[in-house]
Order: sequence, then C-alpha cells, then structure tokens
Amino acid sequence: MPASTTSRALDTRFDRRLAEILDYATEVFAEKGYEGASMRDLSRLSGISLAGLYYYFESKEKLLYFIQQHTFTTIVERLRERLASTTDPEARLRIFVHNHIDYAVAKQKAMKVLSHEDDVLKNGYGTELAATKREYYHLCVGLVQDLTKAEGLKVVGLHARADGISTRTAVMGLFGMMNWLYTWYNPRVDPGAEVLAREISDIFLRGIRSGKVAAHKPIIESTQPERAVRPKKKTATSKESASSSRRRT
Repeated sequence: MPASTTSRALDTRFDRRLAEILDYATEVFAEKGYEGASMRDLSRLSGISLAGLYYYFESKEKLLYFIQQHTFTTIVERLRERLASTTDPEARLRIFVHNHIDYAVAKQKAMKVLSHEDDVLKNGYGTELAATKREYYHLCVGLVQDLTKAEGLKVVGLHARADGISTRTAVMGLFGMMNWLYTWYNPRVDPGAEVLAREISDIFLRGIRSGKVAAHKPIIESTQPERAVRPKKKTATSKESASSSRRRT
C-alpha cells in the first residue's frame, strides 16, 4: 500500500475515533456537567482506557473546547452552504432558523453542553470560541437588517427606540427561542425540525413586522403602598338630630 494511502487510512481512523470520543464526552458533560464530570467517567462510558483518552486529549478542558468548537463549526459551515442557495431576505432568515433548529433537535445533548458550559473555557480556548460566537451573532444581525431594509420595516433599528425594537433585542430574542429548545423539546409530542423551524420563524417575523409597539403604561405605576379605604361613618340627618334633641328635653 502506498505511503499516502496508508496515511489517509490512519487519518480516517483517527478522525473516526476522535468523533466517537466527542460523542461520549458530550453525554458525560450533559449528564454531570463540566465540573462534575471526570476523565474516568468518560473512560467507563466509552470503554477507552485513560491512557487512550489522553492520547487524544491532554485535559478535560481541551475536550470541552473540541465539543463546543465542533458544534459551532458544524452549524456555521452548514449555514453558509444553505444560504448560498438564495438571495431572498426572508428565505435566508428562515434558513438560518431551520439550520439552527435542525442541529438542536438532532444534537440536544451537544446544545445543552454548549449552553450550560458557555463560560467555563478561559484563555485561548475561550477567546477563540468567543470570536466564533460573535461571527454567528453578526450573521444573524445581518440577515435581520437585510430583511428590514428590503421591506422598509421601521420597527427594528440598530438601537432601541421608544416606539420600536432594537436589532439586538430581536436577535437575542430569536436565539432565546432556539437555544433553550433542549429543555422542553419532546419528539413524541412536538413536530420535527422543519415544522418547528417554520413556527419559530413565523413568530419572529410577525413580531418584527408588527409595526410600532403599542402605547403602554408602566407595569408598576407607583412604589407607594395603597392605603386601605375606610368606610365613612354615617352622619345624622337634620330630622334625626331634631328628634334626638326633643327626646332629651
């Protein structure tokens, strides 16, 4: 077998083993959390010796980094491929939502690890992931801005206004709907990714297309406690007063 062929075969086996370890590690972190999990837990679940695990990952921190980095890279790469299919602003925004939901439904444990262990990684690992997250956030911001520009929507702007919604609020609200899917999604009663993505897209689009925010009163109008209203005492009429006076004389 030529050396190049042997090298490719070795790379394939290495990558396959690496992906297998990441899947097991995702299960462990999702169940026990990063702080509660250990490399021994992973060794017991995967059947791989500690020495074998440390051959691929020198630390638990690097293992978590690879899980998060792999998740974000996969989501962003798939998104860019799918966005290339159309230039329609609404369709592109719907593709963004579907791409995210599609992954979240298929990889609920990975999304749980991504959300729960968001701020664990420090130094270089944390900096690199933060840059990837910013890229993903700005991708969504750009899609929302493209839609509002194409349709002349005034309710969404770069900054919050008294009569509208800021782009940041809109985008973070959308991420809020998508990122917490793993906490409630049940495939036995909830629809598949395609229907779910359409429903979430519809909710979001109706919101930003709704025009000006309706005038509203403050939720709390006063910080002063309400005083109890006491019933007034009845006062005697002039006839009752006169009658009472005659009886006393």
